[in-house]
Amino acid sequence: MILPTSGLSDEDLASRAQQGDRIAFEMLIGRHKQILYRLVRRYIGNSDDAYDLLQETFISVWENLHRFDASRSFLAWARTVALNKCRDFSRRHRFRRWISQLIAAEPSAATPSPAEAAELTESESQAEHRLRQLDQAIAALPALYKEALILTTVEGLSQEAAAAVLKTTTKAVEMRLRRARQKLSKSLNSM
Repeated sequence: MILPTSGLSDEDLASRAQQGDRIAFEMLIGRHKQILYRLVRRYIGNSDDAYDLLQETFISVWENLHRFDASRSFLAWARTVALNKCRDFSRRHRFRRWISQLIAAEPSAATPSPAEAAELTESESQAEHRLRQLDQAIAALPALYKEALILTTVEGLSQEAAAAVLKTTTKAVEMRLRRARQKLSKSLNSM
């Protein structure tokens, strides 16, 4: 017998999902996929990679549901899983870029050629171009600063909630935000 799930809290749905209820899990994912996508996209700076990482996040959440503590927020836990996937991706991406540079002895493929850059600038509106610069600048931030910035500024979490997700203090989040904004400002002014 399938019980109604639409009025249940995240934690109740997670509890049902822990017992193998795929519909409850799909409802959880449906509720939070946009939030998690924005988090991953801002962290990575690339929408295609963000979709792939989002899928990896969902798989990991499903496979590790037995570890979820129902006394905590499901969304905070899922954000932590997503951040871990982003960190892993960033490490892999840096390593692959380094290896390809060693083998090919040419600049990273992630850097557009001057002709490609000119074409992008001509074809995009000024706002789109600035957003792309912002995405790149955010993606280039060190993980400590990027995570605090995305969780508070983009996702709208309070510093206290971000501290809980990052397993640190509110003061540490505040410091990381200040440094992230300084680095972003410097980076955007030099673009």
